[in-house]
Amino acid sequence: MFHVEHEQLKIQKKCSTGDNVPRGTFFYGILKKEVLYCRKDAKKRYSSQDTHSQKCTFRVNCNKIMLFSRNEDIMGRIIAVANQKGGVGKTTTAINLAASLAEYQKNVLIIDMDPQGNTTSGFGVDKNELEHSLYDLITDNCTIQECILKNVLFDTLSLIGSNVNLSGAEIELIDVERKEFILKDALDEIKDQYDFIVIDCPPSLSMLTVNALSAADTVLVPIQCEYYALEGLTQLLHTINLVKSRLNPDLEMEGVVFTMYDARTNLSLQVVENVKDNLQERVYKTIIPRNVRLAEAPSHGLPINLYDARSTGAEAYHQLAEEVINRE
Repeated sequence: MFHVEHEQLKIQKKCSTGDNVPRGTFFYGILKKEVLYCRKDAKKRYSSQDTHSQKCTFRVNCNKIMLFSRNEDIMGRIIAVANQKGGVGKTTTAINLAASLAEYQKNVLIIDMDPQGNTTSGFGVDKNELEHSLYDLITDNCTIQECILKNVLFDTLSLIGSNVNLSGAEIELIDVERKEFILKDALDEIKDQYDFIVIDCPPSLSMLTVNALSAADTVLVPIQCEYYALEGLTQLLHTINLVKSRLNPDLEMEGVVFTMYDARTNLSLQVVENVKDNLQERVYKTIIPRNVRLAEAPSHGLPINLYDARSTGAEAYHQLAEEVINRE
């Protein structure tokens, strides 16, 4: 394992033996005390015999050296991935953002807030065989620690799964006091154990979504690069502002990320330009392309960086993760 010394923000490239690191050497790792482990961005071809773990270790981008550390300022940062319109790549974004953050050695908890349970199955977990699901937490039938599945595909990734039982939670919460803060109160107990907590919200502005927004620090809004995807965005922003004014004054917009971008069509470009011109919120530079491998990955119970680490979809979500990590 190579390392670089971190002293007065200057980087000295040395290996563990003290020798100079040759150009093109690969780095991979995390900050541990005074030693900053990192990875050098470059290209590498994999052999067909490489394991998923080896492919992840050699996973790289181009042109710069990225430094990854446990930043105390972002510990326990809770990101709600929300859009009341379905089919915009919300669950795909939640799964692959969490997996990319975990690959960057961030401690990540992902919460499946959707009764469809697609995020749960997207990580290869049988949603119908969960001992404790988010439904049990919401209805006060278990503690949050009992709900968490640890080491899901990555050593630094944990999951709170859900299934169809969650669809009945709203009815059971009708007479419950502080029902908007159930998830927030639960996460307050454990959020300092994680760098990032990603919440996949249902495609509606329901009590489950309100719970997620009440618990979140920021909201990430995926927008499909099609005309109808823009409809309803105003309503979502209104809901976010309403939650901010009445339930969670610290809630901020994480940003908007464009998904299912098709470079062959003028419509995708027009949607991107229209949103950038008219939306005052932060728009991420990373644009997620329409990619067959992204569509195939959930059927194998794998995020894209494990299913096909060399695909354009994997590259895009790694770039999005870098933007999220480096957010001021």
